[in-house]
Amino acid sequence: MPGAINKNTKVLICDDDETLCYLLKEQLLEEGFAVDTVYDGKYAIEKVKTDIFDVLLLDLNMKEVQGEEVLKFVSEYNSTIQVIILSAQGEMRKAIECIKAGAYDFITKPYEFDNLLLTLKRTLEHKSLLVKTELLTKEIHKKGSDSIIGESPLLKRVLNLADKAAMADSNILIEGETGTGKELMAEFIHKHSARVEEPFVVINCASLPDQLIESELFGHEKGAFTDAKSTKQGLVEIAHGGSLFLDEIGELSLALQPKLLRFLENGEYRRIGGITTLTSNVRVIGATNKNLLEESEKKTFRKDLLFRLNVITLIIPPLRERREDILLLANYFLKKKSPVRTLKRLSPETEELLLNYSFNGNIRELDHIIERAIIFSEGEYIVPDDLNLPHVYQKDTYNQAIGDNDDIEEILSMDDLERWHIQKVLNKNHWDRTRTATQLGISPKTLYTKIKKYELRPVSF
Repeated sequence: MPGAINKNTKVLICDDDETLCYLLKEQLLEEGFAVDTVYDGKYAIEKVKTDIFDVLLLDLNMKEVQGEEVLKFVSEYNSTIQVIILSAQGEMRKAIECIKAGAYDFITKPYEFDNLLLTLKRTLEHKSLLVKTELLTKEIHKKGSDSIIGESPLLKRVLNLADKAAMADSNILIEGETGTGKELMAEFIHKHSARVEEPFVVINCASLPDQLIESELFGHEKGAFTDAKSTKQGLVEIAHGGSLFLDEIGELSLALQPKLLRFLENGEYRRIGGITTLTSNVRVIGATNKNLLEESEKKTFRKDLLFRLNVITLIIPPLRERREDILLLANYFLKKKSPVRTLKRLSPETEELLLNYSFNGNIRELDHIIERAIIFSEGEYIVPDDLNLPHVYQKDTYNQAIGDNDDIEEILSMDDLERWHIQKVLNKNHWDRTRTATQLGISPKTLYTKIKKYELRPVSF
């Protein structure tokens, strides 16, 4: 439940009454909180800079730095820390001003511990909602995610391994082709782990330039660069206690890899422009469609980072190796995307066609094919033409490709067949890569990789 107390729930008490701090700390420790105490505002500010807290219990009147100054600093430095003001009877007006300035609530001293505990739990619920809202706003928390669908032995084996790995709390590397559902697998791991009540935070390492990725991951201080008009928390801080999913981690630059390695080793990081070392407790799950061992041999990915990341490696099989799941997934997408009153069905011929299709784009490609077919179909049933597949190798097409020449091998390898087809579609489209990738049902990036792999070259048109 939101606001639940766990080993990561951390409270900082700031009050110049050392006896009160001691007694309150002992009571909170008995309730399962992790607790730190300081006796002046200046020490509270130092603590907030070097550690992560969920709640700050803050006295107003202290010798050197007053509570209002601490509140102002915390509101600007780390807005997810929830502040509860500990106020004396005559400080009611000050306490109300503090709430207007960003404090969550106030407790009047002397207080009943049960009332304080209830306020703490409400505060944690509020913090949980704030974090979730921020994740949704940044579109880094997957909304309404689907369950993993499939009955094939290969998929069941991977899910069984993922279920066991989830509880181990080790870093995990998920390997698989584009479109196989690596993010869905990462979320499956998070939901089956002890961190399930904490954030699941996602960043795509291939979607942003270096400085933006570093800022997203580790945050930045005010004035660190031209557009840094305020201090910003990084995703490693937002994900504290939860899971951080680094999609396409193989695209991370060599300049950023040492910083990620340091974080994986001891949970330490620095914001851009900062000099203070911070720590965060997150589980890192990486995903890639590359062979990172090969990349490390090419010196494009650090071996020490690879070994730190892949404590556990899960390999998601491509859809062409999970034939038992194709129609299950196709019918799921049909039900999900069809208009409520006109649910479409697959004709037997369409089912056979799907079962024999290669799905280079895997589940994502199947999803798009079904969505497109629903738009193009006119009747109750989706027929083969509605699929608008870029190409399906049937016997006649195959014979046409190799010809009737006895000098040509009767059987082509899958690589030769793929090379021939990609070259043919590229030539037909006058080497328009975007259009070719769309027709092939793959991403432009995957097409570029294939062109390099097969050393394809344009021909004269």
